[in-house]
Amino acid sequence: MIELLQGGAFLVNDQDIIPDGPDAAAEIMRKGGWGVTRENAARKTISYGILESHNISGSMEKLKIRFDKLTSHDITFVGIIQTARASGLERFPMPYVLTNCHNSLCAVGGTINEDDHMFGLSCAKKYGGVYVPPHQAVIHQYAREMLTRGGDMILGSDSHTRYGALGTMAVGEGGPELVKQLLNQTYDISMPEVVGVYLSGAPAAGVGPQDVALAIIGAVFQNGYVKNKVMEFVGPGVANLSADFRIGIDVMTTETACLSSIWKTDGQIAEFYEIHGRAEDYRELLPGRIAYYDGLIKVDLDKIRPMIAMPFHPSNTYTIEELNANLMDILVETEKRAKVSLDGAVEFELKSKVKNGKFVVDQGIIAGCAGGGFENICAAADILKGSSIGSDGFTLSVYPASMPVYMELIRNGCAASILETGAVLKTAFCGPCFGAGDTPANNAFSIRHSTRNFPNREGSKLQNGQISSVALMDARSIAATAANKGVLTPATEFSGEIGKYKYHFDGNIYKNRVFDSHGVADPDTEIQFGPNIKDWPEMGELPENLLLQVVSEIHDPVTTTDELIPSGETSSYRSNPLGLAEFALSRKDPKYVERAKAMRALEEERRKGGHPCHVMPKIKEIMAVVKNGFPETSHENTGFGSTIFAVKPGDGSAREQAASCQKVLGGWANIANEYATKRYRSNLINWGMLPFVIKAGELPFENLDYLFIPGIKKAVEEKADVIPAYVVKDGGLKGFELSLGELTDEERQIILKGCLINYNRI
Repeated sequence: MIELLQGGAFLVNDQDIIPDGPDAAAEIMRKGGWGVTRENAARKTISYGILESHNISGSMEKLKIRFDKLTSHDITFVGIIQTARASGLERFPMPYVLTNCHNSLCAVGGTINEDDHMFGLSCAKKYGGVYVPPHQAVIHQYAREMLTRGGDMILGSDSHTRYGALGTMAVGEGGPELVKQLLNQTYDISMPEVVGVYLSGAPAAGVGPQDVALAIIGAVFQNGYVKNKVMEFVGPGVANLSADFRIGIDVMTTETACLSSIWKTDGQIAEFYEIHGRAEDYRELLPGRIAYYDGLIKVDLDKIRPMIAMPFHPSNTYTIEELNANLMDILVETEKRAKVSLDGAVEFELKSKVKNGKFVVDQGIIAGCAGGGFENICAAADILKGSSIGSDGFTLSVYPASMPVYMELIRNGCAASILETGAVLKTAFCGPCFGAGDTPANNAFSIRHSTRNFPNREGSKLQNGQISSVALMDARSIAATAANKGVLTPATEFSGEIGKYKYHFDGNIYKNRVFDSHGVADPDTEIQFGPNIKDWPEMGELPENLLLQVVSEIHDPVTTTDELIPSGETSSYRSNPLGLAEFALSRKDPKYVERAKAMRALEEERRKGGHPCHVMPKIKEIMAVVKNGFPETSHENTGFGSTIFAVKPGDGSAREQAASCQKVLGGWANIANEYATKRYRSNLINWGMLPFVIKAGELPFENLDYLFIPGIKKAVEEKADVIPAYVVKDGGLKGFELSLGELTDEERQIILKGCLINYNRI
């Protein structure tokens, strides 16, 4: 089904794979590749060509990328624009689309959410952007329909910014990276490795894009095979997938931890652009006759079967057939994993879901950028046609990804087929993906064609003793399960016909409702603020030395951004930095905020010219120990704050608030064995936080210990590889070593200035 090559490989004519090795050169010559080297063949990937055309550094080793377009949603665009305004923004220098698909319901917090929307509309007018009102489209569907172009690059402040199937290399990053683009700065990365995803064969009836995506995620996430790399989809099997099918796989590549994705394009993608009235935006993209990939994933589409990702991660994958055949064993294994994910906060069990030997689920959801596509919903409608979801506890909700998709489902009758089963059709909304819609009952089990199934991602609250859980599945198998009234059923057991429906895009909906400045700014427009929209607090420069308290210690194998700053109900406060910070780590460590604030108070006192010991008398004895070893240390040249330790933080969302909330609470650093994603590490850096790394197995400190890091400012300035640090404990100093990893010169300056805002103000 999935095979990972150990090492690189050459691809000849998009057909023949030649593994790198001592015999590769001779084999390439036999196929007419005279004089081909690994280096020049690496330049023949689609990825290399796109990155080269957007790089302004003059070096393909250290890239400085300028994107063609930007896109954000209503959880992120307020903070981004506020940061850019504080840094001198005058107008959007490129097309910037502000969609409203996360806080669409305006159901909590009074006027907060609609205030954010009106802020976005007024900024689109003032700075020359595009504003997509609530319920019109989820962020990524609008981008597919209206923004993509062959060979372009798009940067989005949502981790699932992936448009590779349409020939656009897209990257999901934290908000500060979009701020840089708005200020005519660059996205700075080392040239990423490119991994080929070689598709062969064709999917069986009943197998959908989520099945293929989950199979790939299950094979590559844990081993980091594509982490921070570009996935390039090639091979003869691509031609056997429709545009919608490719899009459904592509959007889920985020869950592999890759940097971005790109696909070869063909007539089916050209047809997609024609349908959407943008034929001129199509561009044929193919790898060169001989292209070299740093790794290669072979996917035999014929062998993919309906998949399920069990709680609490998209990589916890099984075939549905395997799950049903080994039901109790897999449920027990899932319960064991849950103890780690939930940290024993609540009791979690699944075995009670087994009734008469069958696994019975409580809810089905088909939604968002992954599940809400036209073909997915049409296939679900065909499977559901003439059935009933029943009048018991099982429910089914379907969210088309845009109003044009919704309209076509009404016109072709698929909407009626779904509604008459007892299912519900809702408007375009991302809520089910992050806990702001269709939260299940306590102990309920939901199956969803959406993007993630992290703990509490469905909206339950551990801190209130609640737990429900999500498994990821394809729309087709969700429909088959719904038709079976909640009994888990793979769509391959459906014996009827799944039709092929022609899609007709009606752009009048957007013409009648979306505000498009066409790039013309109106500086006289007054920005509309609500009472919850607050400026970022002042942040100081990096001091000579740091005294940090470890205020949270997390030993889970991976820590998600949802655990660092919860999704769902907190989204209403994302325009208020200090208000949102009150929720930081609330699901993982409820004592974090109080402890971080205590250390922040010391720094605030220091900056006012006072002595931190006036706020916390214990600091006097801590500083006395430090001065014994470093006599020149004083509260005048030493900053005070907090840090957290996590084994591998930052999996999941691009939301910058996972880092900024720590910063506004007085955080100066994270300490980790590694960072789960580039985007989380970038968020730390852009908020002036030190992304420290410590070797696995070496943890000389405990939670609540004080750490002294002398000469940290000098170490950053001089690009020190090793940074000495000390645990202040038992009247002495115990030394250990930290490192910062690779930092660009600009990133070092951002850290030294204290954050991106300060860097751009100077």
